[in-house]
Amino acid sequence: MADPNPEVSLSAEPLRRLSAADLGIDAQPAIQAHSSSVPDDPSLSTDDPVYRQVLGLLEEYGGVIFTGPPGTSKSWYAAKVADLLTEGDKHRRRFVQFHPSYQYEDFMQGYVPRPDRDGFLFKDRYFVDMCRTAEKNPDKRFVLVIDELSRGDPGRIFGEALTYVERSKRGLEVDLASGEVLIVPSNLVVLATMNPLDRGVDEVDAAFERRFAKIAMEPDREILEKRLEQNGVDEYLRRGLLNFFGRVNNYAEQTPQGAIGHTYFWNVTDQATLRSVWEHQLRFLIEKAYRLDPETRETLEAALQQLLEPPAEQDELDAAGGDVDLGSP
Repeated sequence: MADPNPEVSLSAEPLRRLSAADLGIDAQPAIQAHSSSVPDDPSLSTDDPVYRQVLGLLEEYGGVIFTGPPGTSKSWYAAKVADLLTEGDKHRRRFVQFHPSYQYEDFMQGYVPRPDRDGFLFKDRYFVDMCRTAEKNPDKRFVLVIDELSRGDPGRIFGEALTYVERSKRGLEVDLASGEVLIVPSNLVVLATMNPLDRGVDEVDAAFERRFAKIAMEPDREILEKRLEQNGVDEYLRRGLLNFFGRVNNYAEQTPQGAIGHTYFWNVTDQATLRSVWEHQLRFLIEKAYRLDPETRETLEAALQQLLEPPAEQDELDAAGGDVDLGSP
């Protein structure tokens, strides 16, 4: 009968450790997007012109608004600049998003449900909490990022603190609705994003024009060209797409709703991925922007469809001067 507990002889050779990657079971992100939420997205360089511009503006203003049409890297830059301003310390930056039902009680002070029992608890919310924390740490910079600023009513959301975000009024006492006193410290920076075509922009401008600087974020051909090269897009499609990009944004000078940002094409690698972007995003944007101008809409649709066809003969491409002939606006 065999010994049920035989002596096990261990080899002197070290055990080989296998990682998830070695076994082929490591998790890979399904979609790589141009966003600050991508784990391996590189940090922004301190020499970046937008970052340098923000630094200069913060000498005079309490915050900066990145304004521009969709897909122009507004949220990406706000997040990256916040990361640099706080030296990568996630405890010194916070992100909120305004929307039509966002209130003073969500942003300043209000009652929230108690987590462990019935009833409610009066609590400092995002802005007040950050002000108090920043005041206790005057040697460090804190950043609040507000996405979609124009989707809410800033006057109602900031309440009595709106005046005191101005650089010249930092450090003064603010009497809150609760009766408590608040100081908006000079080391708290507010970064915000907004689409200039949102319906609430007029109200935002009236409340913020003297207190915040603005940086225009526009569709950028150079950024798109560099990205398409990184994605390995072939020359025919790359040239044609850049030509289309320039053309559609030229039309947008007369119809601003039709502007298309470079990040719409961030994941384009070939005709199949471009077709997906067109069918699931761009065609709806163009239909909405030019619903009263069917001629322009049909022209742009035809130009994009041309890119989705098999490439023309190389001789024809060369004869056209190296660009796909998509006409002119």
